[in-house]
Order: sequence, then C-alpha cells, then structure tokens
Amino acid sequence: MFWLCNDFKCAWKGCDPFEKIETLQGKVYRQLEARKTLQFEQYGKSFFIKIHQGVGWKEILDNLIRLRAPVLGAGNEWRAIQKLESLGVKTMTAVAYGQQGSNPAHQKSFIVTEDLINTISLEDLCVEWPTAPPSFQLKIALINRVADVSRRLHQNGVNHRDYYICHFLLYIPHGLANIDPDNITLSLIDLHRSQIRSITPKRWIIKDIAGLWFSVVDIGLSQRDLFRFIRIYTGLPLREAFTQYQWLWQPLERKVQTLHRRYHRKSKNGEWL
Repeated sequence: MFWLCNDFKCAWKGCDPFEKIETLQGKVYRQLEARKTLQFEQYGKSFFIKIHQGVGWKEILDNLIRLRAPVLGAGNEWRAIQKLESLGVKTMTAVAYGQQGSNPAHQKSFIVTEDLINTISLEDLCVEWPTAPPSFQLKIALINRVADVSRRLHQNGVNHRDYYICHFLLYIPHGLANIDPDNITLSLIDLHRSQIRSITPKRWIIKDIAGLWFSVVDIGLSQRDLFRFIRIYTGLPLREAFTQYQWLWQPLERKVQTLHRRYHRKSKNGEWL
C-alpha cells in the first residue's frame, strides 16, 4: 500500500513508488543496515525520505527480550505525524508513504517529508547560551512551548524515545537576530521510534523527561527556569506538582546520570549520533 499527496501523484505518475525511491539522488544523511535517510529535490523543493528495509528476526527478538518495541518501518513515523497533527503539535509534513510486504522482519517501507527549511535546532540555538544568554522573553517563550508540547504528548498517550532538544526545530525565516518571542514556531522531528497508546506508561514519561533534562543541563538554565517548565508541564502549582508527580521527579537524577555515562562512553568510541 502507498499514499501520495497530489504533487507526488503527478511527479511519480506511471511509476511504481518502490522502484522510484531507488532512483532518487541526493545527500545521504544517514546510512544504516536497515534504514537510509536521503535529502533530495523535486520541482525546486527540498524533501527528506527515510527508506526502511526489513530489520530481520534477530533484531526483532533482541528488542522484545529487552522489552523494547522494535521499529519495523516507516509506518511508525507516519502514524506519529498524524497523531501530533491531531494534538496541535507542529512536526514534519508527510507527502508520501508506502509499505510493501506482510512479513515484519522483511517489510520494506518509506516516508517522504517536506524539508523544514529556515530552521535551527534548539541544541544549536542554545549552545552559546552559557556565555551569551538569550533575551528573557525568548527563553521563557521556548521553555513554555517545550513544556506545552511535552504535556500534550504525554497526556495523550505519546512518548518520543529520543526526546532531546536537538529534535526541536525553531523556524527562523528572518534570521537568528530577528526571532520574535511572541510568534515562534517550534517543530518536533525524528518520530520513527515514537510510541502511541491510550495512556503513556510512567517509565516512558520518565525516559522522555530525563532525555530532555540531560540535553539542557549545560545551557545555563536557572532553577526558576526549571520550575517554570514543571508548572507548565503539570498544569499545577509547584507544591502540588512535586507531590502529585513525585514518581517522575525522584528517578530523574539517576536517569540523567545514566544518560551522561552512556553519552561519554559512546562519544569516546565514536558511536554517538
């Protein structure tokens, strides 16, 4: 099965989509055994395609043994994009999707999304904050928006599994010097490992928030900034937030320390991507 937006129906008319994607030329951003991410152009516009090959039964069984949901293909990201759109969370715009084969270990799939041009990741935006702090208004606007997105995800059964500020893209059509704190557009990307349920399990909420905390620990946020995030995320006064969400705050420090150790180990081995 496959779905194409109108522009891609015209551009790929008469073609088998699964044959067409093999002919696409562009810049390879990531190449793994079972997945490739490629940037390409069509009609003067930029797009990204993620092509998933079958992961094999070994990968599936390894994930199941570790109580992890295996990522079987592009369908995961396709469903996550639709879910985020329904929640009013800005994300990528899907323009083509396809899935071929019923065997989950050998299934082939792809998803094409519009390139989010004129954007910068929050990781790149915040790297200079310790020595060159942003305006108070911009910092507060970003904290509020990230907290609101986090709340919408977790209160509606979604967890990201790679929830770091590098996966938030800020729209900067007029450049870094002209960001309007009262009118920011922030998009959440890289949804291929996301999970969707009726209720988000606490352990996955803890993992998401720990990842977020880990990725902002060195950008110069104050305790007051963190408290603001907590108030927006929980929708409660601080005293109630700490009491009702004790299950979340207590394990965070331990989880963040684990992420630090893993980061430094992978950095040393050149594995962290």
